[in-house]
Amino acid sequence: MPAHVSTLQLLGVPALVLVTAVCIGRVGRALRRHRFEEAAGRHTRSGGAARRHREVLRALPQQSQSGPDLESVELTPAERDAFAVLMRQFRQGRS
Repeated sequence: MPAHVSTLQLLGVPALVLVTAVCIGRVGRALRRHRFEEAAGRHTRSGGAARRHREVLRALPQQSQSGPDLESVELTPAERDAFAVLMRQFRQGRS
């Protein structure tokens, strides 16, 4: 064991390799399960390439298509003035 390497560093690399192998195995298993179900006739072939693409990785969660709602806050005149001063300072390079 090298003297300049800590125990955590020595254990870190094998731990990362193990986690990577487990993740690859889980994704492969999900894809194989989908292929098996498709071969068994549980999925229909209609719907085109977009539908098949969506179904291939159905084990992964669906991503949301919308962003967060926009929010706005009314500022008082004093807050507006303070914000204007702050912006002037930023433009001049001071913080």
